[in-house]
Amino acid sequence: MGCCQSSCLTETHPENDQSRQQQQEHRNHSQAASGAGPDPAVANGVPSFSEFSLADLKAATNNFSSDNIVSESGEKAPNLVYKGRLQNRKWIAVKKFTKMAWPDSKQFVEEACGVGKLRHRRLANLIGYCCDGDERLLVAEYMINDTLAKHLFHWENQTIEWAMRLRVATCIAEALDYCSSEGHPLYHDLNAYRVLFDEDGDPRLSCFGLMKNSRDGKSYSTNLAYTPPEYLRNGRVTPESVIYSFGTVLVDLLSGKHIPPSHALDMIRGKNIVLLMDSHLEGKFSMEEATVVVGLASQCLQYEPRERPSMKDLVATLAPLHTKPDVPSYVMLGISKYEEAPPTPQRPLSPMGEACSRLDLTAIHQILVMNHYKDDEGTNELSFQEWTQQMRDMLEARKRGDYAFRDKDFKTAIDCYSQFIDVGTMVSPTVFARRSLCYLFCDQPDAALADAMQAQIVNPEWPTAFYMQSVALAKLDMHKDAADMLNEAAGLEEKKQRVVKGS
Repeated sequence: MGCCQSSCLTETHPENDQSRQQQQEHRNHSQAASGAGPDPAVANGVPSFSEFSLADLKAATNNFSSDNIVSESGEKAPNLVYKGRLQNRKWIAVKKFTKMAWPDSKQFVEEACGVGKLRHRRLANLIGYCCDGDERLLVAEYMINDTLAKHLFHWENQTIEWAMRLRVATCIAEALDYCSSEGHPLYHDLNAYRVLFDEDGDPRLSCFGLMKNSRDGKSYSTNLAYTPPEYLRNGRVTPESVIYSFGTVLVDLLSGKHIPPSHALDMIRGKNIVLLMDSHLEGKFSMEEATVVVGLASQCLQYEPRERPSMKDLVATLAPLHTKPDVPSYVMLGISKYEEAPPTPQRPLSPMGEACSRLDLTAIHQILVMNHYKDDEGTNELSFQEWTQQMRDMLEARKRGDYAFRDKDFKTAIDCYSQFIDVGTMVSPTVFARRSLCYLFCDQPDAALADAMQAQIVNPEWPTAFYMQSVALAKLDMHKDAADMLNEAAGLEEKKQRVVKGS
C-alpha cells in the first residue's frame, strides 16, 4: 500500500502539492523555532524535528517487519510501534497510524509539528514524522530498557526498589509539568506502558501520548476501570484528566500491581496503607515517604476534577523525596549499562558484511545458501582408503543438514550438522558457520559464537567466520567486540580482493 501511495505523489495532484507546501511551511517554522535559543536536549544528541521519507523508515524497520513490533494498541486505538535503526546507527521508535485515524494529512502534520517542538531530558522526544499518501507515521527516540509496566509487573531479576520508584514518579511529574508549561497540558492515556527507560535506566515519558490517537481524540485504549470519570461522561481529555491518570501510575508504583483506582481509594480510606504497598519491597521503604505518596495518589484520584492538585504542586511535593541522587538509575533497576556499538567501519562492506552489521539473520541465511561450500576448497584432502561406510554416513548427515538448512528447519539442521562434526573425519568451516547461524535463529548466541570461532580455527583467513562472530557478540550485547570483529572481517575481505586483483 505504502509504495503505491508513494508513487502517486510524483503525479500532479493539487491536494498533494498543497500538503507538501504546508509540510514545508511547518518544517521551516519548526527549524526557526529550534534556532530561537539554546536547546540542551539537542546538545545532548537529540536531533531537531524533521520529515522522514517512507523509504528511510521501511529500511530502518526491515519493511515494518512483525519482528520489529514493540507495542500494539487495541481495536479502539489501532496503531503499532516498531523499533528501527537509521543508517547513522541511531535507534528509533516508529508509530504507525491508520489513515482512518488521521484522514486529513494537514491536521496530522500540524499536530506532529506541535509535539515536535518539545525537547526535554525527561521525554522520549519526537524527532520526526512521515505523511506519504495513506501513511501516517511518528518517529521518536527509542528507549532501549523497556517500560515501567515490564519492570514493575513482569520483572525477571529484581523488583524496582523504593528510591527508584520515587525517582520515576518525580521524573514523570517533571516531564508533564514541562509539557504543560510549553502549551501541551493534555496527555492521552497515561499509564505504566508510557513510562520508558533509556540507555542509562533513567525514566522518560513517551512523546506519543502527547499526540491524539486519532483526529477526534476519542480513542482511549486503557481499561475503563482506569479511565478518568469525566472522560466517560463527555469523551474529552482535560489537564485534570492527566492528573487522574498520574494518580493511577502512583498507585502502580506503590503497589507493584495494576489496581483499579476505586479499589485503591477504598484501601486508602480504610487506612490500609501497608496492605496497599508492594509486598516484594519486603518492608524496605520509608513509611513517612509512602504516606506522602499515598496522599498524593488519593488527591489525584478525586472524582471531581477541581479537587485534584496541579502538576506543579505534584512536582513540589515529590522532588524533596527524590533520594540517592548519586546512584545511577541502571544500578537501582538492576540492569547493565547499555553501551551502543561503535559506528560501522568506514570501509565498504560486502553484502555479507552489510547483513551482519544489521543483524539480518534472514539475509545471512540467503547468502550462506547461495555460497554453498565454495569456501571449503582445500580444507580437506582425503585418501581413497578413507571413503568408508562411516564416511558415506557422515556425508549423508551433512546432506540432510543442508536440506534442513535450506528449508529453515534449523533444529533439524543443528542435529544433522552435529552428526557430521562429531565424527571428526572431515572439517568444514561452512558447516560450522551454518550451524552458528542455526543457533542464532534458535536464540543460542553462546553456541553460535563457539561455532563461529571453530570456523575461524579451521580457516583463519575466512571473513565469514569473523562476520558470524560479530553477529553472535552483538546478540550477547558485547557491542564493542562485535564492531571490532566486523571491522576485522571487512579488512580480510579487502585483503582478499587485493590479492585477486593482483593475480
